[in-house]
Order: sequence, then C-alpha cells, then structure tokens
Amino acid sequence: MNTVAAALQGASADARRESAAGHSVFTLDQVGVRYGSAWALQSVSLTIGAGERVALVGPNGSGKTTLLRVLNGLIEPSAGTVQRLAASQQMLLFQRPYMLRTSAQNNVALGLWLRGARWRGACRLANDALARVGLAPLAQRNARTLSVGQQQRLALARAWVLTPDALLLDEPTASLDPDARREVEALLGKFASGQTQTLVFSSHTIGLVSRLASRVICLQDGRVRADLPVREFLQGTAFGESRPSLGELR
Repeated sequence: MNTVAAALQGASADARRESAAGHSVFTLDQVGVRYGSAWALQSVSLTIGAGERVALVGPNGSGKTTLLRVLNGLIEPSAGTVQRLAASQQMLLFQRPYMLRTSAQNNVALGLWLRGARWRGACRLANDALARVGLAPLAQRNARTLSVGQQQRLALARAWVLTPDALLLDEPTASLDPDARREVEALLGKFASGQTQTLVFSSHTIGLVSRLASRVICLQDGRVRADLPVREFLQGTAFGESRPSLGELR
C-alpha cells in the first residue's frame, strides 16, 4: 500500500465514523443464547451508540463472553434479534489472542494484505502500529515467543492497523502483571480517545472499569441486572438492596 492508499484507508475510516456519529452501533432486542438446555443469555435488550465505552461486569458464567461474541457475530442468537450499524467494522480480542507462528510484523501485516494491500506497504504500516504499542524492537521476533503482555499489545496493534469502528475485548488485562496491565490500559484509552470509536470490554477489575468505561452493564445469570453510567455504578446507590453479585470484581 503506498502513501496515497494509506491516506485513503484512513479517510475511509474517518468517513465511516463520521457517518456513525449519533447512531447505534449495536441494537439487541430480547436476545437469548442457548447452549443445549442451558441459557447463557436471556431476554437481553440494549443499544450501544457510537463512541461509547461500555464495560460488561458480573461473575464468571454471567454471560459476558457470550454477549461479546453475539455483538461480533460469532454467535447467532437462539432468540431475539441483533442489528449492527451498516458498513461498521468491529474486532473482537480474546483473553489470550491467537498468534500466528511467524514474526510480530507479519502478524500485523497479514490483515492488511488480506484486504488487498501490497505486502511491502502492509509491512510498513505494521511497523508503524508496532511502534505505537511499543513493540518496534521486537518486530522480527516470533510472536509466540512474546510474553503474555506483549502478545496482548501485539493484538491491539493488529486491531489498530485495520481501523475498526468498534473494539470488543474479553478480559483484556486478565493474567497480566501490574506493569503490563497499566500499559494495555493506557493503549485502550488511546484507542477510545476518538468521539466515535466504540469500546466494549468485559472485566473483573474495578480500576479498569472506573478509568475506561463511561457506562456499565452488569450481567448475572445471563440477564442484564443493571445498565448505568459508570459514576452511578461506582456509587452503588442505584441498586439499593438488589445490587447484583459482582463475583471477582475488585
């Protein structure tokens, strides 16, 4: 991809986000997901607008990961409907991102190449993305030999370079040491700094929720038990005596 093509890619992403401003990126109406006889999600209705930073909280097994997969389209609901903003692009990052058995640079460049970029240009953009997440010195290192924290940053570089409108993350700082956790959290804050870039993440960490989220959706037993601005959630006054169990949230 030459400089002009890269600029056009950025302009295309900006155009998508401008058209998305003020619109709903995801709309769920009475969504349910069943695995065998067990319901992982039940009667979930919610709307997520462009630019929101939404934290999904709740105990293990409450439906957070299933909801992220439904938003991304990896799972089709057993009941209800899901609408996604036309032409919007979203990416889902897992707790332990899958790394190809090749260099960090190639892991990032491949997505661009699959979208039609020339390999040399894709590698140049990949290096820029790696520099953004502090991994430029490790560009030629086999991605599978990187630490857990470095792999999480590499996964963010792969997402950034494809300019998604919405980034969905499942426990993005789980299993990271304190230094790596702070680095990943800072990078997520940079990603969501745009007014129309949407961030939806699950977390058991109250600090991450308080610093990154503008809105908190609390799940329990596959149902939405609370949907609040982050300040009200942290104060806890809106729950009264019916505050749901947050499991390991701390």
